[in-house]
Amino acid sequence: MRIKMCSIHVVDPAAAHEFYTGVLGFDTLLAMPEASLFIVSSPDSGGVGLLLEPSDNPVAAAYRKGVYDAGMAAIVLGSPDVRADYERLSDAGIVFRGEPVEDPSGLMADFEDTCGNLIRLHQD
Repeated sequence: MRIKMCSIHVVDPAAAHEFYTGVLGFDTLLAMPEASLFIVSSPDSGGVGLLLEPSDNPVAAAYRKGVYDAGMAAIVLGSPDVRADYERLSDAGIVFRGEPVEDPSGLMADFEDTCGNLIRLHQD
């Protein structure tokens, strides 16, 4: 077995699609704006999809907000060079919670995805 798709709850799926493709460089696997359905994939993921799921359900909205308010990352993205991605994304206007930090698991930095989530960038 393998992971085929996972999801992340977002405030606005169309805006999230623009962010994940335009800023992070993900590819579009499926875009159906009329159904508010967007699935993206990172170029080196082997086709694993990330569903940009609308938080229009009260349970989903509460979960997304609760995770965000607790300062927890909704998803972790791997990077071969966290410092370089930190600089590139900062230059693109992305808001980080701080400089990259090292802990026993490695180098990481948390940033806002502009769609209601905190994303962790972790050194591969």
